[in-house]
Amino acid sequence: MPDSHEHEPDCLEKVIDEVIGLGDGESEVSVGDIQGTIGQRSFGPFLFVPAIIEISPVGGIPGLPTLLAAIIALFALQLLFGRRHLWMPGFLARRSVKGKKLEKGLNKVRPVVRWLDKVSRQRLPWATSNAFLRVIAVLCVLLALSVPPLELLPFASTAPFSAICLFGLGITTRDGAAIVLGLVVTVGAFVLAGIGLTG
Repeated sequence: MPDSHEHEPDCLEKVIDEVIGLGDGESEVSVGDIQGTIGQRSFGPFLFVPAIIEISPVGGIPGLPTLLAAIIALFALQLLFGRRHLWMPGFLARRSVKGKKLEKGLNKVRPVVRWLDKVSRQRLPWATSNAFLRVIAVLCVLLALSVPPLELLPFASTAPFSAICLFGLGITTRDGAAIVLGLVVTVGAFVLAGIGLTG
């Protein structure tokens, strides 16, 4: 399995700023554009960025949560099987969102990302070990699969994306406390998914 901490960014706010810059400069921003901006960094940002996009006002676009969930599932599977370079099929890479919507939506959550960077620190190393990353990868796939039924409930899909966001944060900053909190949120997300499936 690759080192999950290779080429870490200075902070997640910097990554978000780079994606905001894409939205400011382009009328349409594709998934491939965002992947290219993140670059071949650690796997953390590849989980964090799609999740924070869904949590932002941009996530209200119909169908976007399911698209982002598919992207996260794809990345998580590659993390699970130890790929060093992330691959994305063309039909996903070409999907796009309006640049201004992306810019405005991410600017809304930028203060939250800045705060997360400030409070994160290296702790609980067992939760960010390469062995435990496989557990996180499996959970991210399951969380992504829970998203389509949750789209039927207002704001419910925010729960699985919040867990994925915490996993991405923990991997990037090596903060095991964020991983543990993500595990707690995961339980709530699965409960909501059960309600969505049986409701």
